[in-house]
Amino acid sequence: MATAVYTSNAPEAIGPYSQAICAGGMVFTSGQIPINPATGAVEVTTIEEQTEQVCKNIQAVLTAAGTSLDKVVKTTCFLSNMEDFAAFNGVYSKYFTGKPARSCVAVKTLPKNVLVEVDTIAEI
Repeated sequence: MATAVYTSNAPEAIGPYSQAICAGGMVFTSGQIPINPATGAVEVTTIEEQTEQVCKNIQAVLTAAGTSLDKVVKTTCFLSNMEDFAAFNGVYSKYFTGKPARSCVAVKTLPKNVLVEVDTIAEI
């Protein structure tokens, strides 16, 4: 049985979806963008700052699901500009120390015109 995850420590969903779903011993997070959950706004502008906020949001959702960043087995990363790849990796590597499998793609536009979005799959 699938169970929705909710925490006030991560941004509210800005559409018809859950922050994450737990099913089959795994948690599947929705894409997180750099919204500050306390204000509901994007308050940072650089790729480093935005990646930091995204990782904190993912960490909060995973904690609410009963797991952690070290249990992540797969990430999908979306960048609005592939020239940000190295700077993104600099921050990403501080959070995802277990080096999960990953896809990273450049996209034309992300919600709220942010620079980065990341979703994860983790063991519970």
